[in-house]
Amino acid sequence: MNDAASLRDLRDRPFELLLEMERRAVRVAAGRGLETGVQTEWVGVAFRIGRHLFVSARAQVREILTYPGVTRVPGSKSWLKGLANVRGQLLPIIDMNEFFGGEETLPGRATRVVAINHDEVPAGLLVDEVRGFRRFHRDEMRTGNAPAPAFAPFVTGVFERGEERWYVMDLMRLAESQTFLQAAE
Repeated sequence: MNDAASLRDLRDRPFELLLEMERRAVRVAAGRGLETGVQTEWVGVAFRIGRHLFVSARAQVREILTYPGVTRVPGSKSWLKGLANVRGQLLPIIDMNEFFGGEETLPGRATRVVAINHDEVPAGLLVDEVRGFRRFHRDEMRTGNAPAPAFAPFVTGVFERGEERWYVMDLMRLAESQTFLQAAE
């Protein structure tokens, strides 16, 4: 009996179906060299701010958007680009390069908005580019200095791959920081 047929046979027994799916997932993980029961792989969303490469935990990112139209908020700091209507919800759009003291990001083909997965602080982070998912082994993470002092409160480590340094940015820490929350002039 092939795998697809055996799953069809379990469609009327949901609990057994879930157990079989879990058994298969464990088998696939073991085939990839991952320890079962212990997650040894760290997966993050990679993005670029200016010339620096960052990665944030996949769970901290709700979604990736193309740059939406925004409505400017009077009396706000220049790094708060405005509010965007994303599927009926207002989302503040923050220019990350400008927030960290760099030049204004001009929206283009590569620019994206990283929507933070935070229950209380909705925010979209305008970045120069999103580079997809990056996978690292947890033991590859090192402590290290942030690429610039402005990033230091939000960088929790670094992964090195060849010549590339991927700084781990904690988006929850960023969203809850007073600097981030004080967007009024």
